[in-house]
Amino acid sequence: MSVTKSPSEKWYFSASIMSVKSLNNRILFGLFVKQLRQEKKLSFSDLAKASGMSVSYLNEIEKGKKYPKPEKLAALAKALNVTSLTLENQIFPQSLAPVKELLESNFLNELPLDLFGIELSKVAEIIANSPLRVGAFINTLVELSRNYALRESHFFFGALRAYQELNYNYFGDIEEAALTFSKGHQLENLDSIPVETLAGILEDDFGYDIVENGLDKYPEFKNMRSLFVPKQKKLLLQRGINRMQKAFQLGKEIGFNHLGLKDRSLTSSLLKVDNFDTVLTHATAAYFSVALLINLKRFTNDLEGFFSNEEWDGQAFMGLMKKYSAAPEMFFQRLTNVLPKKFGIKKLFFLRFLHDPSQDRFEIDKELHLHRKHHPHSNGLREHYCRRWMALTLLNELHEMESTGKYVGTIAGVQRSKFFGTEDEYLGFTVARPANPQSPYNVSLTLGMIIDEDLRSKIKFVDDPAIQVKEVNTTCERCPIEDCAERSAEPKIIRKRERRKAMLKRLQNLE
Repeated sequence: MSVTKSPSEKWYFSASIMSVKSLNNRILFGLFVKQLRQEKKLSFSDLAKASGMSVSYLNEIEKGKKYPKPEKLAALAKALNVTSLTLENQIFPQSLAPVKELLESNFLNELPLDLFGIELSKVAEIIANSPLRVGAFINTLVELSRNYALRESHFFFGALRAYQELNYNYFGDIEEAALTFSKGHQLENLDSIPVETLAGILEDDFGYDIVENGLDKYPEFKNMRSLFVPKQKKLLLQRGINRMQKAFQLGKEIGFNHLGLKDRSLTSSLLKVDNFDTVLTHATAAYFSVALLINLKRFTNDLEGFFSNEEWDGQAFMGLMKKYSAAPEMFFQRLTNVLPKKFGIKKLFFLRFLHDPSQDRFEIDKELHLHRKHHPHSNGLREHYCRRWMALTLLNELHEMESTGKYVGTIAGVQRSKFFGTEDEYLGFTVARPANPQSPYNVSLTLGMIIDEDLRSKIKFVDDPAIQVKEVNTTCERCPIEDCAERSAEPKIIRKRERRKAMLKRLQNLE
């Protein structure tokens, strides 16, 4: 997510690794040579004598590091008692088919391996050394992806989330770029940048034509907030989006242009993810937009004042959002940037829940865990999330108010959540908002922080007796809490474990 793309933070393969196809060819060739050598029960020494090549050179061939020139290829083929054509057109047994499919696909090319300090050549060596085990592992991953409906795009977003977590979701170079831009346009002293100002910058500085209600004639994009038409430099805006949503979209467009981000989708949300760079580009532009719209220094000062109160003040919390004209998502994203960096509050998580009232179904669609994986998280198993979390409580309250015909805006709350069976307790800020006109879902956002002495020293209202305390768990199916009034499903996984334990205990006691 680095603007300068320093070597330690690159999200894409450098030029020295871009020849992935040739590397894959070397790996496949090496695997085939190894297969033939082992089938003929030849040692490296035997093959070296027969081919006139050194043992070390043959070893590098099998590891995918070398590919023989035509004359050596012919000598190697003769030593293995096959034709040169057979050696070049490798035919693998079924056991190696998954490895072959992986290497011939674009999957390895898309993995941001260097982000995590992993060299592609090392991955190749692992595959070459243990192709059967790697093949079994790949088959397992494929099967898991089918069972859990995982897609390539999920991997890309997962990799993005992992990088955000490793950096505590703070990127100084983007912060600096947003501040520099803000100062250059005399925006740094504004609490809330008017939408008209942002639109003017896009029109005057970057030649945009912004079309209000521009998506009216494109019903296919009814769930999108904007669409960019590059040839005409037109930004088509969705009818009905509010000023906060519009400001964020305009801020993103400024980010794309100011940072020179080219690999982008034309829609406000990613419809189809073909490569990792597109995911990175949109995340970078979104970060820039939030940093531009919510000034880091002023926001930090405001949070210091809010945290110094001895009592929780929900109106003051909502007032901060109003001060910066920030949508809840933007406000919570800024909290995840600022709390770790400026307050040293790193043991936190962020969750966004979607609630479909027509089916009473809750789903986590965004999450971030800093310092470690915290207890509440998406498990992808369609279980019933614990209704004791305020994230779900507020969504139920929101639906009840809507069903009685009351006008409902964004509602907020705070809760101390003790996680069952552990010492962990979280202070959680939650807001819930009604669905967008184009969506059937209501949305809640929660920021949870581990309660310890460090948090108490920084947030004075942690022990406010007015804050509700609840014992919580992850899902009903995994929860042994008895007499739970909020339970919405039987603890079938707990009971299955208990039956298994009983059987194991009986086995141990058999004479």
